[in-house]
Amino acid sequence: MNDVTQNDALASGDTRELVGRFRTTLDAIRTQVRRIIVGQDEVVEHLLLTMLVGGHCLITGMPGTAKTLLVRTLADALGLSFKRIQFTPDLMPTDVTGTDIIEEDPTTGRRRWTFVPGPLFANVLLADEINRTPPKTQAALLEAMQERTVSVRGNTRAIEAPFFVLATQNPIELEGTYPLPEAQLDRFLFNILLDYLSAEDERLVVERNTNQMKLPTAEPCTGAEEILKFQWLVRQVPVSEAMQRMAVDLVRATRPGEATAPDIVKRYVRFGASVRATQFITVAAKARALMEGRYHVNEDDIRALALPVLRHRVLTNYQAESDGMPVDKVLSEMIDTKFRGARA
Repeated sequence: MNDVTQNDALASGDTRELVGRFRTTLDAIRTQVRRIIVGQDEVVEHLLLTMLVGGHCLITGMPGTAKTLLVRTLADALGLSFKRIQFTPDLMPTDVTGTDIIEEDPTTGRRRWTFVPGPLFANVLLADEINRTPPKTQAALLEAMQERTVSVRGNTRAIEAPFFVLATQNPIELEGTYPLPEAQLDRFLFNILLDYLSAEDERLVVERNTNQMKLPTAEPCTGAEEILKFQWLVRQVPVSEAMQRMAVDLVRATRPGEATAPDIVKRYVRFGASVRATQFITVAAKARALMEGRYHVNEDDIRALALPVLRHRVLTNYQAESDGMPVDKVLSEMIDTKFRGARA
């Protein structure tokens, strides 16, 4: 769709009404989430972006940082069906996807195959501690995350839209874990870090959780049908050619073989990000622009989303490990370098 058609779509009466509903609904969702979750506003915004783009999100955080509660609360506020899988070393692929079983008709005595759907068939799937299960079971999510389908015994079944996988992992416990393969990591829109709360927020958590036996639950503010409309609306936001080139240049700069790659990338990066990262930055920037009341993507949108989109797609080398250069530091310096060059 060209920019003229996009602007016409945004200018139509029905779309203006949908834009108004978009802002009202997001404000209501934030209010509901804040009733249960203290702080973590930036993480909530990234999860909302994930929903608006129709992507998946990997949440990395220490134990006790309310990762599971946050996802469940968001699903309640969105009015979507929610399922949770606790990934363990003995979990089988069919425990995730579902399986066919043989049932006997009590009246005729005839047997037939019946599909029993697994927890994958939900709008919001919480894949808790996804790195605690072997690659064979992790791979059961690949088709669902990319194609929104599940294949069992040669039969392909569609997963009802919208569908989001919000996966959590613990960054410090390495024993008994299985690192996610790059092909699966690439399916996640964001890898967001859930950090410790501020001292005041931590005090509020203590007060809230020690004064009542049971926390309140979030009230639904929208539903599946309206979320699909919001996802359509996001894709109508135009992106100028200059902003497209900025996203392309930024992602290409993560590849050490590129002439435009900064020295820090050539020194510390083994493999850069693929074109999927460019697509994700662009569509997420559309969603961020709309969330901020703009109908166009600007430089701030691309810069704000670059790190969470890229951090799990860029592999550093042994030199980075030896020099104590984590991927976030390499990427942050690379992003600063590229944007300084863009302004020069």
